[in-house]
Amino acid sequence: MHDALFGQFARDVEHGRLRALDVALAKFLAEQAPSMSEPLLWLTALLSRQLADGNLCLNLATLAAMCDEQDWPRHWRQYQQGAKNSLEELAASALVADGASGMPDNAPLVLDGTRLYLRRYWNHERTVASAIRQRLAQTWPAAANLGEELDRLFPPGATVQSCVPDWPKIACALAARRGFTVITGGPGTGKTTTVVRLLGLLQTLQLREHERPLRIRLAAPTGKAAARLNASIAAQVAQLDVSETTRAAIPTEVTTLHRLLGARPDTRRFRHDHANPVHLDVLVIDEASMIDLEMMSSVLTALPPNARLILLGDKDQLSSVEAGAVLGDLCRHAERGHYSVDTAAWLRTTTGEDIQHWVSDQATPLDQQVTMLRHSHRFSDNSGIGRLSRAVNEGDGSGAHALLGAPSTDLSRISSSDHQTLASLIIDGNPAGFVAGAHAGTPRGYRHYLEQLRNDRPASGSCSVVYDCWAREVLSGFARFQLLCALKQGPHGVESLNALIAQGLYARKLIESPLGWYEGRPVMVTRNDYSLGLANGDVGICLRVPDETGAMRLVVSFLQNGAPGDSAGSRVRHVLPSRLGEVVTVYAMTVHKSQGSEFEHTALVLPASPAGILSRELLYTGITRARRWFTLIGSDRVIASAIDRRTRRHSGLADHLDKA
Repeated sequence: MHDALFGQFARDVEHGRLRALDVALAKFLAEQAPSMSEPLLWLTALLSRQLADGNLCLNLATLAAMCDEQDWPRHWRQYQQGAKNSLEELAASALVADGASGMPDNAPLVLDGTRLYLRRYWNHERTVASAIRQRLAQTWPAAANLGEELDRLFPPGATVQSCVPDWPKIACALAARRGFTVITGGPGTGKTTTVVRLLGLLQTLQLREHERPLRIRLAAPTGKAAARLNASIAAQVAQLDVSETTRAAIPTEVTTLHRLLGARPDTRRFRHDHANPVHLDVLVIDEASMIDLEMMSSVLTALPPNARLILLGDKDQLSSVEAGAVLGDLCRHAERGHYSVDTAAWLRTTTGEDIQHWVSDQATPLDQQVTMLRHSHRFSDNSGIGRLSRAVNEGDGSGAHALLGAPSTDLSRISSSDHQTLASLIIDGNPAGFVAGAHAGTPRGYRHYLEQLRNDRPASGSCSVVYDCWAREVLSGFARFQLLCALKQGPHGVESLNALIAQGLYARKLIESPLGWYEGRPVMVTRNDYSLGLANGDVGICLRVPDETGAMRLVVSFLQNGAPGDSAGSRVRHVLPSRLGEVVTVYAMTVHKSQGSEFEHTALVLPASPAGILSRELLYTGITRARRWFTLIGSDRVIASAIDRRTRRHSGLADHLDKA
């Protein structure tokens, strides 16, 4: 009876407005309830489509605004008006449970206030909110010498800006008193340094009263993020002002969340859950902006009831690829602090820090456990990269435009239509795009690592150690520059640019072939392969090295973290190309894939016209992947469109947490 509707849905799929999966859900519900009206069937298809866009639910109260903002086609506008007049039917449907009752039963949909959910995501949201509220209610009695220990780890007068609060010290103080803590901040604000001092504080307090140290685990959402934290945390622990016993009780090994929870093949469920929790007392998760709601639900379900959870991340980065923006929901008041009078008084007594400026009469229990680190040690006040990232983050399009148009030692801007300059940038680094500055060296393109590969190749007969050192240097050379894209497909997308770059390098005789496996080809692993010890996001380069007999063979070399104390800090892993399953060439990668990484010189290429995926968060994330130099490739119109568009994911998590 709905043939005409599903015929229209098929055309919506052709135009990219819906996915085949969205239509399949609507068909399933039509089979379960044949009398269901067309506007409500459209709502279910739209709800499924919202999940693909990262939204946890469909807020029925904002449908009209969505209609105008997204310029829906005429038939969708008609469905939207019909759905508005059919909400009573929706609430009365046997396929829709009442979320307010807390009893979704087996209904596939849940209506919670004005928000419509698929039951699975409503359950995840409720699980996360409940688990966080439970941990916020846990109070650890403040140790008598807490202030003393904080002063030792954060000596008075040692802050860069003496006129503002010592936010890292405040973060550690707050974390010591509750079972849940969030520490957010931009690049270079000291999140890792702060959490290492926090672990030193917690372990010191523990060992003064107990023989057994806290069982601490460190994790990150991806293998790349885990490797980066692993590389930086060992050095931080070695410099920590604590006893040797305490230092030995602070781990430096970082694992992925999938490994921590015990991922199992062919299922979304993990080995660890509420019936089989992970054995730990403290869990630290870095790059928390990348965690989607379902994963956060799994983490919280698998934690012992009395374990502390500490989240680190940049709230302004891109949210997770999957549905949800958990860190963004948790940090929605972080800029303004939203601390209570009681919290401010306790901090002044315990730490000597004055946060009166950040006190609010609308403070929630969650706000008391969120700290934003505000001073960047990476970017100075005069840094173009730092100023541009702030302008983008604040939605200051005119400020960003002025910065990109002025001469700079660390910023450059070129047009995406200037193909000759773009090719020069990618291959040679285009040093002419920057004015002379204090930076050592110059921006590099991909020619640098390929010439390094060729010119520094070990002499024939060299041992494996020499080849490993060479491979390590080539990998490090490749990491000096990275081209980022907003899109996967299209003329300015990853797929096209990877092919064009390979052709350009081949034309300049820098690689031996633009296709297949060739020496110098950089690849990224796109799926965890635990049998090889490789994780999604790991980057390797194809090189020729001798095998056990001395014969040369083509392998893909990956840089992996070595044991603590290893002077090189990392080890090289060689894998035969035939053993690698899912990999892609990675001269260009998406901004999403770059999260958790940093490069000396980063270039971000935007599409020729505004696209739905472009946002302030994407631009900010791309800019902050750069340590020394950043190049933006795109038109004024596209850049302005990205800065104006802020990503807002529909979720009820913030409302649930406010009830804590």
